[in-house]
Amino acid sequence: MDAAEFRKRGKEMVDYVADYLEKIEKRQVFPDVEPGYLRPLIADCAPQDPESFEDVFKDIEKIIMPGVTHWHSPYFFAYFPAASSFPALLADMLCGGIGCVGFSWAASPACTELETVMLDWLGKMVNLPEEFLAGKDGQGGGVIQGSASEATLIALLAARTKTIRQVQSERPELTEAEIMGRLVAYASDQAHSSVERAALIGAVKIKNVPSDDTFTVCGSALKKVLDEDKAAGLIPFFFCATLGTTSCCSFDKLLELGPICNKENIWMHIDAAYAGSAFICPEFRHLLNGVEFADSFNFNPHKWLLVNFDCSAMWVKKRSDLIGAFKLEPLYLQHHHQESGLVTDYRHWQIPLGRRFRSLKLWFVLRMYGVKGLQEHIRKHIRLSHQFEHLVLQDERFEICAEVVLGLVCFRLKGSNELNEALLKSINDAKKIHLVPCHLREKFVLRFAICSRTVESTHIKFAWQHISQLATDLLKTWGQNHHQQ
Repeated sequence: MDAAEFRKRGKEMVDYVADYLEKIEKRQVFPDVEPGYLRPLIADCAPQDPESFEDVFKDIEKIIMPGVTHWHSPYFFAYFPAASSFPALLADMLCGGIGCVGFSWAASPACTELETVMLDWLGKMVNLPEEFLAGKDGQGGGVIQGSASEATLIALLAARTKTIRQVQSERPELTEAEIMGRLVAYASDQAHSSVERAALIGAVKIKNVPSDDTFTVCGSALKKVLDEDKAAGLIPFFFCATLGTTSCCSFDKLLELGPICNKENIWMHIDAAYAGSAFICPEFRHLLNGVEFADSFNFNPHKWLLVNFDCSAMWVKKRSDLIGAFKLEPLYLQHHHQESGLVTDYRHWQIPLGRRFRSLKLWFVLRMYGVKGLQEHIRKHIRLSHQFEHLVLQDERFEICAEVVLGLVCFRLKGSNELNEALLKSINDAKKIHLVPCHLREKFVLRFAICSRTVESTHIKFAWQHISQLATDLLKTWGQNHHQQ
């Protein structure tokens, strides 16, 4: 394909994507395929001779689309939102076109410098304390990671290195292996599984701190676990606080937890993957109060801020903590500006060496929506979640299982877990809308998350009528079947 054909085909692809997104609600939200559907549809090996673009293009609808779960459908209410917008898609095209691998400043100065500035912009939008911003000569700063899981892992590894060095300086008789064996990380029993996974990769123990009846971790619960572990000779070194848990969007009490972590010299990382975007609205910013005690903070613009995947924003108070943990300088990566204070080499801030020019997406979206446009997007989703909550509360067969703060509603039929499992199965088998469940304590709960950029009040009403009707049908047969048993 030469540049001339690329122009032609590129325009066709833009039209295809625009049509796909404009007409997405006509597509069934969840596919009808069985595992292994795709292999028989394509050849056993790559073709020896080139094929035409037409051949490839017509296979998109034939082979790919039948197996796609349509995350941007207004009938998709599962997981959390995956952001998407036309400005972000255009920026991703440019990113692919420039095609740089921005591991160091010299590898592409614009790639590094735009990222530093965009994370300052974003940090100011959520009103982060000054220490987290790079500014002209700050000690903190932001970086774009691929996901919140990566941000948690990076924070944990940096905390581990920092603690090992500290303990070694105080107690030189201990080997690194002995210190490692005593290190303990902590997170809420509601924290995302990626926190546990970070500890697994970091080869350290992790303990769950019990949450209260609102699924929140408070200071006293953390203190109790820390006191027990210190008495047993363990070394607490890392706590991951969650703002907006995956199951029910609960918020750990930062104002209680932060001072404890600071006093005990424990690195506090805040995972606000989903909820963080809402903090650009002044009325939700109080949910971030206490961030001033944290060492690192992360949220995902690729969830709820119209920047498509992957773009996970992470800030640290002291970038030297990250760089100190990951810095290696082989000759082939060195460049003559690296000792100047103005230069950031992002390879020291992340797991991979290479990185894409992801800050272009942020730049395009922040400029073309403006802070006000993004606030309106968040507020609309939150209004819709309260609309759904209101509909659930009007039906006495159902209950709401956790406070609705942002765009997630946790609800269920009053009754057994088996009944709710059957309801979810009938919802997802009908494939008109898509939901996923969670467990809150012993209860099987349905999660209804407002996801799509194009979702409207009519889609919420449709979803509720559909769920309500399926519940009616289920309860008729459920009573009889269970009565006969």
